[in-house]
Amino acid sequence: MAWVYLGIAGLLEVVWAFAMKKSHGFTEPLFTTITVVAMAASVVLLSFSMRSLPLGTAYTVWTGIGAVGAFILGIIALGEAANPLRLFAAGLIVAGLILMKLASPS
Repeated sequence: MAWVYLGIAGLLEVVWAFAMKKSHGFTEPLFTTITVVAMAASVVLLSFSMRSLPLGTAYTVWTGIGAVGAFILGIIALGEAANPLRLFAAGLIVAGLILMKLASPS
């Protein structure tokens, strides 16, 4: 169950990062609210995952899902650049996440 909590926490990190961008410096109330709620929920679920996962694994995977997810959402929804070097860098992050999962206790 820890990995499920961690996956959802990572997805919520993507949500709050995107909502923060759309909040325009916390001037848009709806997106500001989404940011705060998603942040809180993400951290709570991360803490649940840390009941059984090592700190380094949980935190690394959480931030990695958030980073790669925000990168992909930025490309798809915001028209951000998807040049080969940025894609390669994101691929390295994903490879690191896979290795971290494989190297961690279940």
